[in-house]
Amino acid sequence: MNTIKFIAASALLVSASAVFSHESAPHQSPVTAPATAPVKEQKAWGIAGDAQAVRRTITLRMTDDMRFTPSHIEVREGDTIRLRATNQGQVMHEIVIGTQTDLEAHAEMMAKHPGMEHDEPYMAHVQPGQRGDIVWHFNRPGRFEFACLIAGHFSAGMKGTITVKPRQP
Repeated sequence: MNTIKFIAASALLVSASAVFSHESAPHQSPVTAPATAPVKEQKAWGIAGDAQAVRRTITLRMTDDMRFTPSHIEVREGDTIRLRATNQGQVMHEIVIGTQTDLEAHAEMMAKHPGMEHDEPYMAHVQPGQRGDIVWHFNRPGRFEFACLIAGHFSAGMKGTITVKPRQP
């Protein structure tokens, strides 16, 4: 009976550690993670898009020099874009879309709680040598940003901009 209790307690601890680890399943590349339908919540920078509506894929390379290439992209209001983040580095990176204010606040929170779990349709966590996709519908014009918010990466300059040009008449 003690063996069964030990096995059950061990399984519970393993599950709990996965939930609180920044390296847990939600941070794996969407290429290997199980597919789930994203929650569609309107944000200032747009809303989760449908993969069938994608007409363009933009590849962003992430490296351990704490840079994205390219660091600036332009899209048109109404576009549904697949942002494909490829991690060419040796450490985990992520891409998170947002406003400057939102990203700065999130980066500060990540610095205080580096193991914090977060997984939203406007972010992709990418292991070294892997890729992750964000499918996003840019339904509002403006200037937005993307960044890696892993502790220390944002402050080292791992960020870029997205210009969403107004829809042409």
